[in-house]
Amino acid sequence: MTGKQTKTLKRSEEIGWRYAPVDGHWDEAMRPSGFPRSHWRQLSVAVGRMGVRQLAHHWETGQQLIQANGITYNVYGDPQGKERPWPMDPIPLVIGQEEWAMLERAIVQRATLLNTMLADLYGPRHLIHDRRLPPELLYANPHFLRPCSGIAPPGGVHLHAYAADLARSPDGQWWVINDRTQAPSGMGYALENRLVSARTLPNVFSQCQVRQLARFFQAGRDALLGLAPSSRSTPRIVLLTPGPHNETYFEHSFLARHYGFPLVEGADLTVRDNRVYLKTLSGLEPVDLILRRQDDSYCDPLELRGDSVLGVPGLVQAVRSGTVAIANALGSGLLETPAHLAFLPGLCRHMLGEELLMPSVATWWCGHAEARQYVIEHLDQVVVKPTFPRFGQHPEFGSTLDAKGRAELIRRIEAHPDQYLAQEQVALSTAPHWTEDGLAPRHIVVRVFAAWDGQSYTALPGGLTRVSTSSSSLVVSMQMGGGSKDTWVLGTPEDSSPSPLIRPARLPAAASRTMSDLPSRVADNLFWMGRYAERVESIARLVRVLLPALSGEADFGHAASLETAVQLMTRLRYLPKEVLRNSISEQRRQMTRLLRELAFDQSQTAGVGWNLKQLRRVAWQIKEKLSADTWRVLQQLETGFTRTAPSIADQRFVAEMLLLDQAIVTLSAFSGLLMENTTRGHGWRFLDIGRRLERGLQSTELLRCGLAAAPVEAEPYLEMLLRIADSSITYRSRYLTTPRADLALDLLLGDEANPRSVGFQVATLCDHIEKLPQRDTQDRHPLEQRVALKLLSTIRLARIETLAIPDSKGRRDELDRLLTGIKMDFLDLSEALTARYLSHVTPSRLMAST
Repeated sequence: MTGKQTKTLKRSEEIGWRYAPVDGHWDEAMRPSGFPRSHWRQLSVAVGRMGVRQLAHHWETGQQLIQANGITYNVYGDPQGKERPWPMDPIPLVIGQEEWAMLERAIVQRATLLNTMLADLYGPRHLIHDRRLPPELLYANPHFLRPCSGIAPPGGVHLHAYAADLARSPDGQWWVINDRTQAPSGMGYALENRLVSARTLPNVFSQCQVRQLARFFQAGRDALLGLAPSSRSTPRIVLLTPGPHNETYFEHSFLARHYGFPLVEGADLTVRDNRVYLKTLSGLEPVDLILRRQDDSYCDPLELRGDSVLGVPGLVQAVRSGTVAIANALGSGLLETPAHLAFLPGLCRHMLGEELLMPSVATWWCGHAEARQYVIEHLDQVVVKPTFPRFGQHPEFGSTLDAKGRAELIRRIEAHPDQYLAQEQVALSTAPHWTEDGLAPRHIVVRVFAAWDGQSYTALPGGLTRVSTSSSSLVVSMQMGGGSKDTWVLGTPEDSSPSPLIRPARLPAAASRTMSDLPSRVADNLFWMGRYAERVESIARLVRVLLPALSGEADFGHAASLETAVQLMTRLRYLPKEVLRNSISEQRRQMTRLLRELAFDQSQTAGVGWNLKQLRRVAWQIKEKLSADTWRVLQQLETGFTRTAPSIADQRFVAEMLLLDQAIVTLSAFSGLLMENTTRGHGWRFLDIGRRLERGLQSTELLRCGLAAAPVEAEPYLEMLLRIADSSITYRSRYLTTPRADLALDLLLGDEANPRSVGFQVATLCDHIEKLPQRDTQDRHPLEQRVALKLLSTIRLARIETLAIPDSKGRRDELDRLLTGIKMDFLDLSEALTARYLSHVTPSRLMAST
């Protein structure tokens, strides 16, 4: 630590916090004198009074919020998995009121300038004809989409959302280092950071009079509603995402839920007669505006990238016809090349008649001879980049190259000068960052946002501040392990008050309760979410009942319980038949290993862990459809099964039983939330269809293996089946007798009043299927309805008293055949539903048999 840093550290300790900036860089919080800047003073005093321990306690709450809300960021190529918890720092970046006013004017001006440039470059191209912009930067740019030339977007607005990455040099000057015009990411994360920050430091947040973000998002949403070309009172707007593998998919899901727009993928849309439609359960529904979150070149495989599997064939023609609007307009990624930065000051004077309010980082495009000569002469002081970056290309720092490397770089520049540019190396500013050892300086880049509000551009009073991994690293990248901060813009008491209710741009002429606006892909994910949830519960109940049998604590006897458990698991094909010939101790050992694998081994495809991963996977793809409480329940369930079990055997058994109990309670809470908090639309219906179908399958197979294949003396098996089906109390209170095969079979198979019986599942499925949208009017009873009615008739007409009686050989073959048929009918029903509503293909096996 230098003498200057020591002096600054001592002065910072005088106000209650211990922090020393890095020499040679502007520090956002501290003056060179060691005292905090005026707009940081209130925060620094509050943090100093908290102390390390109290701040750490507050931040535990923040981290719990991040986990509970499922805030993640996908990291490509991460061996530990793509999804990482969102890295956020509890100490926000503070921007003063006067400084923000300057930044706001500059960002609004820049968004206006870039929108005007896009209108010209996709229109008359005066900038090219008048030689104000080199034609190489347009026609050689892979983001210049020629099919979009001449397309005028509604209101002349190409940029509905714009972002700029800002950095501050050692003299305190703000610079723009990147323009984001394609599909700017970060707004959703900025809002999530604010929600976490405001709940982590509520008193400090209130005292600092931080400007609210809600007005910005409300104005942007109303502007989108106004841009929709349809004359309908309720235009349909969708948010287009590349899918759950995209690095910012969480943000797509978050914004879709926040705005109330359906989240769709390219396969959910289709173009018919130059009109974009959303594929829903009840048919095609017209789309008026697409809020785009994928690169424009991937949006249409017919006219743009032919190898794209993410796009919508015919989308460009629909835009050309004026039947749908896209925000941002297709082709807006044209201006993301850094080469344009060198020409913006002159273009601003020419197009807006103004001086550029915020300079860009010094940029030299090597296509100009003078600029190229400067770059070659000052190679040690600049960063050389490709004009149009492609995957695998990286910036080159001349100062790190040896003589051979410099010569090779110069040769490439001179051979293809238009393909290279150079930029000044910016010494990024620093800000306080929370670490385990206290506050430490980290380099930052601030992403600020502007959006079209219907009349002009307005800036988000805040932003997404990104943080480097260490004080010695100038690389600020989330993909490289960087972090983020909330950005507090200070204002007046009026600015910091909650937003008043803003009247929407369009009010519906009449209330609508339609429930058919559900994409088939979403219905499919809901269907499988229900199935996986039921599988997790079924396996957890099975293991919870059988695990005590290994310790001798089951109330139907030690030897019988172990024998019964082994017999059942053998018939369910979890164990090989050879186990039955082993000794008691070996059976116990193999059963113990099996049950623990089923409960905790995530590689066991029949186990809780693997199915829980699948449950979260499908839930993640429809996160915007789930309430915050439902998502927290799923997070809680997943967290429980990732804990390490105690190594001591007795403690381990107790911990395992408690975990299984908690899992079943949590799953019950999940079911309760779905029943009490979900609108009875087709989404809920498919979720419940998945649950009922899976429970019917699991219960049928359990009855077949536990009763139909059981010996004449079936009482131990019946007791176990009743416990697994959570029907023991019902049986005992109803019949007041020891378990009998006929009574247990009636309760678990035919009793439609028992929510755990197969009959109840089938009756519920029939009711759901009856209320699904019917598109084939000529088919009075579609296939899935016929299969469901067949199932219901089979169960209602079953002679349960006769089926429960063993034949002369002590077998129940008729019951086995009945249950096998019911199982096959469940599978046929699943295939028919999938074919009709979820994949839109003909079920091959069924059509041949009906």
